[in-house]
Amino acid sequence: MLQYSIASAFVLGSTSAVAKAICRELAQRGCRHFHLLARNLEANQAFAAELQQRFGAAVTTESVDLLADAAIPGEHAPLVGAFDLYLITAGALGDAEQARHDPAEAQRITAANYTGLIPWLTAIATPERLAGSGRLWVFSSVAADRGRPSNYHYGAAKAALTTLCEGLLLRAHAKPFAVRIIKAGFIATPMTVGKAPALLCASPESVARDLLRRPNRRGIEYLPWWWAALMRLICLLPSSLASRL
Repeated sequence: MLQYSIASAFVLGSTSAVAKAICRELAQRGCRHFHLLARNLEANQAFAAELQQRFGAAVTTESVDLLADAAIPGEHAPLVGAFDLYLITAGALGDAEQARHDPAEAQRITAANYTGLIPWLTAIATPERLAGSGRLWVFSSVAADRGRPSNYHYGAAKAALTTLCEGLLLRAHAKPFAVRIIKAGFIATPMTVGKAPALLCASPESVARDLLRRPNRRGIEYLPWWWAALMRLICLLPSSLASRL
């Protein structure tokens, strides 16, 4: 039996640094079947080749565009197959400055971080799947906890995603299927270069290890753990101070 009982993984946003770190950690611990979904087909296929060559994993890939997925009609739900783990790491900061005056950019940020994920989450969270064993891990963000003048469109989208997934979490209460919502702080990835203090950035590898240390956990958690206390403090700040964040 595999140590973590995760023999297969469906990964939406598989070219992100944190998704790659989690997949590598899973593969090292015995996961041998991956289905990787990302917008960048070339990068996705390159990562698939790495998992195949380094770990002997069976890997399939799929090209997705969350901006287009946001407009998927209800009768055309995406196919998600049967996997032990559904990992959702897709998202994008977008151009926060442009979004302040460009509704199209604001909508792109919302689609990349929330509305584009709805068809996929709906397809995953069927009554049949919730009644069986399995896991859904969704990456949200600490930006969901309080609006900031620097990136409020991104924060609003992550807040909506968190609320939706919290509903799924409660819907799966007392069922075998485990829903896990990760409110991630800054992670050292290309997306955060120049936008976050290096001292506050966790490595993707440390995040992967933290997640797999307790693979059957469900609920809402902050990674790294100390972001929980930091965000409680930030949420208590008066507006005069919060406006500087």
